[in-house]
Amino acid sequence: MAHRTRKIVIAVLTLAAIAAGVHWAMQPKAPAPSAQTSAAIPATLEFQSQEITSAEPVELKQVLQLSGSLRAVDLASVKSKVAGDVRDVLVREGEPVRAGQVVARMDVIEHEARVAQARGNLNNARAQLAIAAKTRENNLALVEQGFISRNAFDNSASQFEAASAAVDAAQGALDLVMKSLNDTVLRAPIAGLVSARYVQPGEKVATDSKLLDIVNLQKLELEAAVPASDIAQVAIGQPVELQVEGQTGPFAGKVVRINPATQSGSRSVPVYVQLTNPQNQLRVGMFAEARLVLTSRSGVLALPQDAVRKDGNGSYVFTIDGGKIARHPVRTGASGLDGGQRLIEILSGIERGAQVIRADMGNLQPGTPVHIAPAAAGSK
Repeated sequence: MAHRTRKIVIAVLTLAAIAAGVHWAMQPKAPAPSAQTSAAIPATLEFQSQEITSAEPVELKQVLQLSGSLRAVDLASVKSKVAGDVRDVLVREGEPVRAGQVVARMDVIEHEARVAQARGNLNNARAQLAIAAKTRENNLALVEQGFISRNAFDNSASQFEAASAAVDAAQGALDLVMKSLNDTVLRAPIAGLVSARYVQPGEKVATDSKLLDIVNLQKLELEAAVPASDIAQVAIGQPVELQVEGQTGPFAGKVVRINPATQSGSRSVPVYVQLTNPQNQLRVGMFAEARLVLTSRSGVLALPQDAVRKDGNGSYVFTIDGGKIARHPVRTGASGLDGGQRLIEILSGIERGAQVIRADMGNLQPGTPVHIAPAAAGSK
């Protein structure tokens, strides 16, 4: 009896389990989240403050990029004017000199001897002239009294003329050797710094040998080649901003000359930019990059060039509107510089003050929420 009762209980429990399973299977089930549903909820993007820029009016400058090496406007060489031995060289490279300052001396022994000889010849010629003058005077009195013929007087007059010419020739010879003696003292033709020294005391040099180079660093210039297609926009007096290799901060210059011919082998025209160098910071031969300002316009709405993107339909920018990314087609104009930053003019598409994303983060999706991280303390 007990065994039969146990079988009935097991059968009832089995039927109850089957009924519960059928009931659960017939209940409606919540749909599993699909990939499309997940994609409809975009994740928030975080940007650093420096990755966002604001569309603001600026002074947009159209510039022409130039480059070249600096050279001195005033450069002079000190050369020997006479042949001989170098006795003294009074300056070395890097030393400042004044215009007219003695910088070298040649040996003077030979030149002084020539001066003494020429002076003796002059004194002799003057003595001969005095004798000829006395003879002519005496013969003039005699011819008037009829004691000598006119022909004898003419001979004495001719001797006087020859003696006078001999004095002039001796004076000229003395002047020449005196000049040679003076030329043994060499002076700086300009004020500046000694850039090169080619001789040492005791060396023998020929006439016109180079002894020293002197440069004036107060005025330097940059010779830069401008393409012929742009030369019409260049004019004398235009301002130029130069950045010199190894120097901090820009230097101001201006166009002072434009070559009337193109460079051989190219279609470029040399343009000369002069800059002042009162503290002698700059040196001859330094490489410089320059920006020649062609035009300047203020109040131009502009953005950094990396903030403006392009596709097959034109230019566009991503902005942050109401905390979300928005895509705006824009019409662009001229490009130029504001300070050291290259910008592009925005003619239409966004308003002043718009927050524009300049960071390239791939394919940004309009409508994506955006969070801008606060700038770190002390950052600029």
